[in-house]
Amino acid sequence: MNVVKKGISKSNSGRVPLYRALSKLGKASREEAKNLILSGQVKVHGTIELNPNRMINPDRAHIEISGMKALKEEPRLVLFHKPVGYLTTKRDPEGRPTIYDLLPENLYSFHPVGRLDQNTSGLLLLTNSSKISHFLTDPLNQIPRTYIVQIRGTLKDEEIEKMKKGIIDQEQKLCFHQVKLLKFSKKESQLEVVLLEGKYREIRRMFAFFEHEVTKLKRIQFGEISLGELSLGSILEIETKSIKLPI
Repeated sequence: MNVVKKGISKSNSGRVPLYRALSKLGKASREEAKNLILSGQVKVHGTIELNPNRMINPDRAHIEISGMKALKEEPRLVLFHKPVGYLTTKRDPEGRPTIYDLLPENLYSFHPVGRLDQNTSGLLLLTNSSKISHFLTDPLNQIPRTYIVQIRGTLKDEEIEKMKKGIIDQEQKLCFHQVKLLKFSKKESQLEVVLLEGKYREIRRMFAFFEHEVTKLKRIQFGEISLGELSLGSILEIETKSIKLPI
C-alpha cells in the first residue's frame, strides 16, 4: 500500500530551491549559491535564472555555472584535526579566524558534519554530501562521539551517575552516554565522555551545571572514525565505502 504524505505531490518529489540544489551538487554553500544566482552566473536549461528559490530537481535539471555544466560530485568525506582558536563556520561577522582559513581551496565548498566550538580541538568531519552529514548527525542513528575532557576539581561518583541519567539545562535535557574517569587530583581531572547526540556546547554546559570548569576539550572519535595520530591542522580523506554510510 502506497502512502502519500498530505500536502506533498509526486510531481514535487525531489524538487528543491535552486540555491539548495547547487549546495547539494557540492558547488557552493547555500549563501554562496544565492550570490551566484543573483549575480547572473547560473543558467537553468540554457536560460539565466535570477531566482534562488526556483524549484528544480537537481538530478534532472540542466544547470550551468559560469558556462560550465554543474555535475554532481562523488560523495567525499574528510577528517580535519581542528586546532583551538578557530570557528567552525565559513565567515564570522567579527572577523575571527575560521577553519576555512586553514583548509585548502578545493575544500571550500565542503560543510562541517556538526560543529566544534572555538575553544575545542580535535576530530572534525567535512563533506560535500548532505546525505552523509544528515546520517551522521541524525539523533535517531545514535552515532557516538568521543571526547577527552579536562576539568577543574575532582568529579564525584554521584555527579557521574547524574550525568548519565541526564539533567535539565535551559529547558533542554543533557545526557552523557558514557563517562570514564581517566586520572584525577585535587586540582583537576581528565575524563573520557561519549555523546550520542550533538547538542549546543553540551559538554561545557553539563560540567558547568556541576560547577566544574572545562579547561580542555578534544574530540577523538566520531562513530567508526578515529583521530588517531593525525597531526594538528592536517586533513585526511576517508574512504566512504569502507564505513557504513548512505551514499
